[in-house]
Amino acid sequence: MSPKSIQSAFFASMTDPQAFRLMFDQQPNVFFFVKDRESRLIAASEPMWTRLGLEGEADAIGRLDEDFYPEQAAKAYRADDALVFRTGKPLINRLEVWYDEQRTLTWFLTTKVPLRGKNGKIIGLMGLTRRDEGRSRHQPSSEVTLIVSHIQKNTSRILSTAELARECGLSERTLYRKIHQALGVTPYELMLRIRIESAAEALIQTTDKVIDIAQAHAFCDQSAFTQHFRKRIGLTPKQFRMRHQG
Repeated sequence: MSPKSIQSAFFASMTDPQAFRLMFDQQPNVFFFVKDRESRLIAASEPMWTRLGLEGEADAIGRLDEDFYPEQAAKAYRADDALVFRTGKPLINRLEVWYDEQRTLTWFLTTKVPLRGKNGKIIGLMGLTRRDEGRSRHQPSSEVTLIVSHIQKNTSRILSTAELARECGLSERTLYRKIHQALGVTPYELMLRIRIESAAEALIQTTDKVIDIAQAHAFCDQSAFTQHFRKRIGLTPKQFRMRHQG
């Protein structure tokens, strides 16, 4: 028998084709999920549904990203799904901002692979998201990590795209391309998200007034800060602080 035949025969003999999922239930920092062509959740590992604030996998089945994430983030995740469905190619190590178990914004790497039915057509995808621990990655991700690190060190001021490109040793065009390929957002949006991520941490870790945190992160006033924060986090700064501090 050929290696492929041996493999096929083994999997065909399994009484439970979903047995492999049990492995992911034992990995607290790895989040496994399956979606159908409508991007509805079909399966989720225990760390995944726990992270979504659910009481069991049944509560996740049939749900969409919009049910759990801010509008803009959900659109980005759905766009990645559509890309996998359209091209039939896996999406490997997409760097993105996700909530961790404490609902704090953190950088993660997500891989999505198309799933095909018995007729050969794509019926959905399976995905794996893991925390970005700074391990070695492909060069594009490493370059983006350097860009992100520079932005994180300058959250108290608004960087222009030209300034960011110059300080990272890239042309504006290259900077835009690398960020968009890795994260699916513009440099402006990335800088805004990172400032909001830093502000969110300040809301949890300090007792500073919201207006002071807003100004410390280069927002012109509390109203603008609240607008941007709610659009990307799904809560106002005050609501976010109350949920996490109290």
